Amino acid sequence: MTVSCIRVKHAPRQKDNEIMKLLFVLLCLALVACTAGPNSAANTPNAEYLVAGFWLGLWHGIIAVPTFIIGLFDSNVRVYEVHNIGNWYDLGFMLGIGAFAKGTHSSVKRVTK
Repeated sequence: MTVSCIRVKHAPRQKDNEIMKLLFVLLCLALVACTAGPNSAANTPNAEYLVAGFWLGLWHGIIAVPTFIIGLFDSNVRVYEVHNIGNWYDLGFMLGIGAFAKGTHSSVKRVTK
């Protein structure tokens, strides 16, 4: 008794490609829907008549993770200062987060074989 196997090469179906395209478009729409809106408090002073600038944004970025953890338990603590000068604060914040991420990344030992 002999058993023979026949390999059949299936061509990709058109319907599968259309479903993948539709899923990709839906994923893109979902990501776009999650983008942040305008900050109506930008360039307006807070209760102490202060507006956060680049350096405060840098500091807030560096301490973002501990601030986030504290903010989970205290409703008065926020990660991001909404009373800021705009793009300069955002740049400082992103650089601060990057500095924190770079510090944690470089502290991990790499094992190579």
